Amino acid sequence: MQGKAWLWLGALVVLLSGCSAMERLTLIRPSAKVRGYTQVAPSYDVSGKKGTHGQDPKMLLISASDLYQSGDLQQAETLAHSALKMQPGSADANTLLGLIAQARGDQRQAGAFLKKAVDTSPQTGAYATNYGNWLCTNGRAAESLEWFNWALLDVNYASPIVPLVNAGNCASQTGQSAQAEAYWRKALDLQPKQLAALAGMAQLMVGQKNYFEARAFAERWLAETPTDVTGLQLAAEIEQKLGDNVSASRYLSRIRTLSSGSATVQPTPQ
Repeated sequence: MQGKAWLWLGALVVLLSGCSAMERLTLIRPSAKVRGYTQVAPSYDVSGKKGTHGQDPKMLLISASDLYQSGDLQQAETLAHSALKMQPGSADANTLLGLIAQARGDQRQAGAFLKKAVDTSPQTGAYATNYGNWLCTNGRAAESLEWFNWALLDVNYASPIVPLVNAGNCASQTGQSAQAEAYWRKALDLQPKQLAALAGMAQLMVGQKNYFEARAFAERWLAETPTDVTGLQLAAEIEQKLGDNVSASRYLSRIRTLSSGSATVQPTPQ
């Protein structure tokens, strides 16, 4: 099977917790449209010229986040450092600087900034999730679980689905099947159609040779993404294990049909 279906998909988004105009964001691609906040006029233009809000660290961070997501890493870093200088210990500024370092391929520095963010605001679950994500994608999956569990202690965390699904992925990486199952089942209790959790459970049940339950999870998965080739391949495998070669052939036929057009391939947990 392919790689993990992470909710943050390779990038952490800055969390501007103190700005009423900006809600805490979930984890998205840097190129994706930002959701969850109201766009405001930038404090700086791309040349770095100061604007009306040049002395407001929150506005600087919003501008820096916009620049980061547009791909201007140098200017984004300049503004983020300026915000951090105005407000030393800002978890939001450290988070954005971690994103920028990650985008540049400097994982060591990215981890250092993300750790500073969670140290500064240890009660905020989103920062613990960010650091847990970094640990898991940098060869420290077992260690990441502690941080996901810590994130889930935040009763005000608006998106507990994020640490639950990613903790399931990371537990699976380390061979902790029982823990992975527990995390994914809790995620599905909150969001029954959560694709990464459904995919994880389907594959986990196959690994345990519990093919009837695997079939149920695969069917739920494909009900949401019927053109997902990875899901169709797993469903065909399950039907073959159950001795239903007719159903397996139907899934394989769908894959062949899709191969001549545009197929959706979703990475699934190992």
